[in-house]
Order: sequence, then structure tokens, then C-alpha cells
Amino acid sequence: MATSFEYSNQARTYDLTRAASPSVLAPLRAALGDRPGSLVDVGGGTGNYARALADEGWRPVVLDRNAGMLGRAASKQLPVALGDASALPVADGSVDAVVFVSMLHHVPDWQAALAEARRVVRPGGVVAVMAFTREQVDVHWVLGYLPATLAHFAGLHQTRDELLGALPGAVEHPVLYEDVVDGSVAALCRRPELLLDPEVRAQTSLFEWAETHTPDELADGMARLEADLAAGVRPQDADPGRRAALGDASVLAWRRPT
Repeated sequence: MATSFEYSNQARTYDLTRAASPSVLAPLRAALGDRPGSLVDVGGGTGNYARALADEGWRPVVLDRNAGMLGRAASKQLPVALGDASALPVADGSVDAVVFVSMLHHVPDWQAALAEARRVVRPGGVVAVMAFTREQVDVHWVLGYLPATLAHFAGLHQTRDELLGALPGAVEHPVLYEDVVDGSVAALCRRPELLLDPEVRAQTSLFEWAETHTPDELADGMARLEADLAAGVRPQDADPGRRAALGDASVLAWRRPT
């Protein structure tokens, strides 16, 4: 799968800090419905969400471009496939569901990826996309400490209107993180002290990029965050109304007409 980020460095340690979040699974379940069937988890990495869905009766295949991540998924007794999100190795109308969880911003040709997902689901099947829209990036306040990283990553995220344009008629289910189980930046913004731990940060594409490309800014930003927390400043509470209005992320559910 063509992607803007390479996860080879994280494959061996990813699961140390990242798992399937209940805050994501609830809206994902709502999007998929209560009739489990065959499912392709595109960009599913080490299979955390596929494993959770398999435990609920779904029959997932984890598809990813990174062999190291797929090796971890296979160790969880999950079927895996090496493939490209923009050219799925799946027959037309052959699966009940396709999911993308927190990965579409890594796919340069994301429109082709969503078109492929729509192609492979059966009539009545669902495409469920859990994404951080460009509008929701504003809620991830830690990026205010890292302006160069913000400038790089904001443009990788689709706007809400762009996603709805690619998934006409999709139903939106908001995601509000109440846990840090999946270790994403959006989740870690709920527990800012965890952002000071380099091992936790290292499992996110955003902080790995910053460590490589803007290390001085990262060091300065984390020092300022540590000072703010020590002074009792809780940046995650600065604008709760905006977070409530936008959500931390969204799950969009598109169902193929029967």
C-alpha cells in the first residue's frame, strides 16, 4: 500500500504501547452493524482491531504493505495479506466489510483507496473509516508545541467534506477518547504526562517524524510541555467545547446499496 510513512521501525515494539481502544471500538461496532461476516482491515498493522473484531464474530483479513507488521498480526492467529490500499487484491463485491482505522492519512492516493473499498464490498456491505479529519487536528493540542510538525501533518489529513464526498451518504459516528489504550496522539492528548515518555512517543508516526526531521523543535516543545504541566497548566482542558463539537476523530460508515 502506497503510504506516506514507513512502519518498519515500529513493527517489533508497536504493541508495547498500542492496542484496540474501547473508545474507537464502540463507534466502529455501530458503523459495522450486528451481523458479522467477512472483513478486510486495510492498513491493519499488527492486527489489534482485527483481533478485537474477530473476537466478536467477524472473519477479518489484515492487509498491510509492511511485512513486519503483518508478522505480528499473524502471531495473533489472524489471516494476513501483503497488499496496496489503492489496489486491493480482492474480487469485486466479495466481502461484507472493509475497515480503515487511523491510517488513511498515510495513503497518498486515498481517493483510490476508498474507491477500492467500495468496489470490493457486497451489496449491503459497509466501508467503515475511522479517521482524524483536518478539522479535528486542531483538537490535538500537542501540535501547538510543534509548529513545524503541525505544518507537515495537517496537510496529510483529509477534510470532513473530502471524506464525505468520497463516501456519499455516509453516516458519521464521533470518536471521543476516554482511554489511551491505542496510544495514538489524539488519545495521548487526554493524558499529557504520557507524551513526556520517549518510549510512548516513539510508537507514533507523528513523533517519529519529529524525532527525525525536527529534533530541536521536539526537544524544546516537550520541555515547554513539561514546564506547563509542572505549573498546573492542563492544555487538554483549554477548549472542551471545541473538542465536544468536533470530536477527537470520526468513524464514517458507507453502505453499498442493495
